[in-house]
Amino acid sequence: MMCICRSLRILQVFTRRLYMKKLILLFLLAALSFQQLPAQQYFLPPSEQFRPDRFRKVVFTESAIFVLTSIGLYFLWYKKYPASKFHFLNDNREWLQMDKMGHATTAYNISTMQHDLLRWSGVKPNQAILGSALTSLAFLSIVEVMDGFSRDWGFSGGDMVANLSGIGLFAAQQKGWGQQRMGLKFSASFSPYAIYNPKQLGTKWAERLMKDYNGQTYWLSVNLRSFMKTESNFPVWLNAAAGIGADGMIGARQNPFEINGKAIPSFKRSRQFYLAADADLHRIRSAQALNAPLFSLQYFKIPAPAIEYNTNRKLTLKPIQF
Repeated sequence: MMCICRSLRILQVFTRRLYMKKLILLFLLAALSFQQLPAQQYFLPPSEQFRPDRFRKVVFTESAIFVLTSIGLYFLWYKKYPASKFHFLNDNREWLQMDKMGHATTAYNISTMQHDLLRWSGVKPNQAILGSALTSLAFLSIVEVMDGFSRDWGFSGGDMVANLSGIGLFAAQQKGWGQQRMGLKFSASFSPYAIYNPKQLGTKWAERLMKDYNGQTYWLSVNLRSFMKTESNFPVWLNAAAGIGADGMIGARQNPFEINGKAIPSFKRSRQFYLAADADLHRIRSAQALNAPLFSLQYFKIPAPAIEYNTNRKLTLKPIQF
């Protein structure tokens, strides 16, 4: 998900590919968010006239991020491993597809931020939608292309389908409704499984939140008021959210019986589905100083009670779901 300070940790975490990929994506989101902070005081109101000064700032900043990210990925990670001819990798069976949900969520949120920036620069609506979609796709393609030229990995078609799905959700709503009535959000908590495979699931708290898919949940959050009549008194900030998670995963495709000679308990891998309330706090009129932090919260699901159903055929009420 998206603060600037997370990008400073990048040099310390290039020890595993999955962790590295997520950090780069979060770096992109954080960098883009930083550029929006002054305008977020007004929720980035669109300009009716093209503003070359704003547009130049957006293009220059994002071009620099694109180049620096590509160079950083190559020298800090890919240069250490054997290269190969471009090839593909089918990783669609890994982690019960939770990594694909992460790709879709990231693609969606990059698209929405980019659209705000382009409209703030005075770019026309249709051009802003197209520009946002292409920018998001370009950012997210950096890692996949480099993977394709690395012998130990490959270009993941599943990741790209997930990226396009997130971009498509943004573009369809913006074109059809002129607004985002549904958004993809992220939440995470600590699971008990990291101790069994810390190399893949993380050791420190930041690693565990980023690498352990058992603790991650991805949400489709729907703003109910946006589907109602203008005169409705329904709270403008209240959302309904459907979430998906997974549990019991020690390995990517299947759980190992032992790691480094140490026996691993048997855990049943399962999917989790949730229904919960959510909030779009940035829709609330607030003091100007609160606009930016409230807007930033739109990327994260607000903790709330939830109904959970999992593939072990258990239906439970969670007092609070992160």
